[in-house]
Amino acid sequence: MRLCKGKATLRILVTALTLATGFGAASAARAADAHFVLISHAPDSDSWWNTIKNAIKQADEDFNVETDYRNPPNGDIADMARLVEQAAARNYDGVIVTIADYDVLKSSISKVTAKKIPLVTINSGTEEQSAQLGAIMHVGQPEYVAGKAAGEKAKAAGVKSFVCVNHLATNTVSFDRCRGFADAIGVDYKSSTIDSGQDPTEIQSKVSAYLRNHPNTGAILTLGPTPASATLKAVQQMGLNGKIYFCTFDFSDDIAKAIQNGTIQFAIDQQPYLQGYIPVAVLAIVKKEHTTDPAKIRQILEANPKFKARLATYGLAPSYGPKNIRSGPGFITKENLDKVIKYAGQYR
Repeated sequence: MRLCKGKATLRILVTALTLATGFGAASAARAADAHFVLISHAPDSDSWWNTIKNAIKQADEDFNVETDYRNPPNGDIADMARLVEQAAARNYDGVIVTIADYDVLKSSISKVTAKKIPLVTINSGTEEQSAQLGAIMHVGQPEYVAGKAAGEKAKAAGVKSFVCVNHLATNTVSFDRCRGFADAIGVDYKSSTIDSGQDPTEIQSKVSAYLRNHPNTGAILTLGPTPASATLKAVQQMGLNGKIYFCTFDFSDDIAKAIQNGTIQFAIDQQPYLQGYIPVAVLAIVKKEHTTDPAKIRQILEANPKFKARLATYGLAPSYGPKNIRSGPGFITKENLDKVIKYAGQYR
């Protein structure tokens, strides 16, 4: 009798434990309201994307969702295309992707939209390409507009020639930055642009060679932190600190120091935090409210107290078009540098 009772008790305990475990697993599965993925073109070595990763994490917390971050370790666009196809196969609740190379990626991205998985594009690519891909919206900086705004600042300072150090020549949109700057000062962007590659040593060598062959170059425009750091070394080695007008896209510790000491006049700020936070927020709204109307999504987003608090804390200001949300351009100069430095590399 005691033996039977013991077996019965054991069965009850096992059943109770199974139910509790099952409930715990179900609770864990319900912990996040949705599961998204953000796929970038950036190699592992590109620290600029850390800000976007931090933004994703905060958006996940604010909207109770989970977002994976995926990228090709070496920045290979073909590898990125495969990651997009894998995302389509996994049936995420939403996909965020950079348009690093429209022609290479459009086929893979079409597999996402064919499954009616909500899509938001960010960072690289144009708003027109985003629409052609069937995205809800694009969150980024119009590159030609940003380049031209930078060129207008340079023109006001008397600049009449420049070299654009393009480390992203495989990304056709990168040339819009160079073209915008060139149009502002009235020169041909093609003859003023070099394909520097992404290796810092190679960038330094190519910039040095260009400046030696074109000693009357009035300005340098770099398109990101890696070429900016390498170009700073070339400028220093050639004794051109403070003697050539130098501006760059994006931000880093090296760029901050160069702005402080006057080597770099300004950095063009595309506010990358917004490129991580806003797409996750948008997809969370799409999932919860069952709408893909950009105007309604924007209305809900702007009214969200957590989003407003993030903007205020980090000093960020997106701009809004009829459909898309623009993260830039803004400009980091000596005058506002201290505000940016406080959160540089984390949220700015």
